[in-house]
Amino acid sequence: MTTYYASDPNPPVEPVDHRPRLVGNADNFHEITEAVARPIEEGMPIGWWVVLGIALCLLGVLGASTAWLVWNGTGIWGLNVPVAWGWAIVNFVFWVGIGHAGTLISAILFLFRQDWRTGINRAAEAMTLFAVACALIFPTIHVGRIWLLYYVAPLPNSMSIWPNFRSPLLWDVFAVSIYGTVSLVFWYTGLIPDLATMRDRAKNKLPKFLFGFFALGWRGSHRHWINYEKAYGILAGLATPLVLSVHSVVSFDFAVSQLPGWHTTIFPPYFVAGAIFSGFAMVLTLMIVCRVVFKMEHLITLLHLDNMAKIILLTGTLVGYAYSIEFFIAWYGQNPYETFAFVNRAFGPYAWAYWIMLGCNVLSPQIFWFSWARRNIAILFIMSIFVNIGMWFERFVIVSTLHRDFLPASWDYYSPTIFDVAAFVGSFGLFFTLFCIFVRFVPMVAIAEVKAVLPEADPHYEPDSGEGAA
Repeated sequence: MTTYYASDPNPPVEPVDHRPRLVGNADNFHEITEAVARPIEEGMPIGWWVVLGIALCLLGVLGASTAWLVWNGTGIWGLNVPVAWGWAIVNFVFWVGIGHAGTLISAILFLFRQDWRTGINRAAEAMTLFAVACALIFPTIHVGRIWLLYYVAPLPNSMSIWPNFRSPLLWDVFAVSIYGTVSLVFWYTGLIPDLATMRDRAKNKLPKFLFGFFALGWRGSHRHWINYEKAYGILAGLATPLVLSVHSVVSFDFAVSQLPGWHTTIFPPYFVAGAIFSGFAMVLTLMIVCRVVFKMEHLITLLHLDNMAKIILLTGTLVGYAYSIEFFIAWYGQNPYETFAFVNRAFGPYAWAYWIMLGCNVLSPQIFWFSWARRNIAILFIMSIFVNIGMWFERFVIVSTLHRDFLPASWDYYSPTIFDVAAFVGSFGLFFTLFCIFVRFVPMVAIAEVKAVLPEADPHYEPDSGEGAA
């Protein structure tokens, strides 16, 4: 970057460095702190109360449908003889996938020193935790007798009943619980400096006590920062392989079976790419809304949205490639059952779901080849919703393969009941309730990390040098 001074009689007409800024219209540390702390200190806008009210209503629907399920059993769902897995497993895989973007943005981009993550990583990490919480609901209620759920844990018991460690469903228990635990610790570690900032700004005793308690005595000393950066780096290193392992293990629910259309080695990378695809789409949806509602356009900039759109384009292309490879392998392997499974997906009773999946996941992201589309807020918002609709249908298409098994006499059409729908819609109530609470009481943007990308954070920064102009 070319440095020029205000006293220069012939300054350049425009800065040499034309790269978009990660922070706009906030040229010092104080403005960053004020912008992020304002919603917490001054209260929420009316839009937040509307979203919270709707979310609580949906959460009530989830509670009521779950209570009725526990009372009556899984027979209230649309499950039948060939389709023993229904919307519950679809929703589980969907929500686990949503949670992948937070760890990717926070851990992998941190290790690769990608500064553009700083405006969105805090909310993405929180989204991961809330999505994992929603995901865990469905295998819990899907077992039927919830009060015997402790059987999945390797606990000594009087009847010597031990879990089947060869079952991928048990692998899910360990993979998702470890992923959720590491994500929680990683998120909380990144929060500590900002909690201390809120503690120092708090005017009432209760907020000051709570922020101080969770800030763990942070004072911002040199020693604190050294220990913090070591811990954050270690946790990022631990979380990175989890991005690959967790959804790979989830894919084993299908891939280790002997069913045509499921028994394939492409499932682990295919599921990981799809998880990142849907996770980034959800982050994009939330960030577009939050930047407008909380007036943070200068912290969550078009550069952040543009980069997320590029990742959605990349992962969407990978997912489309996986779709084509599945058909190629079915043809190349010359297995009539495998061929039938994929032809049936595209042209059978659930063809409508397959083509919705293909349109939303493969065709719609292609608009992001154009920079004007990646920087158009309306297009970004609509496409992010389309992507998550498509990813839900992808999981539904995989599960609906069960409706035609080896014996034609057992074929049946699976249709969800109102209780399937209530559980799925209610899970969004839980997700948005938790997210609303998060943005109300916790800094939704990482104050310390955003400050680190300002020119002022450079130890060689000269306030009079015009560094902030570039």
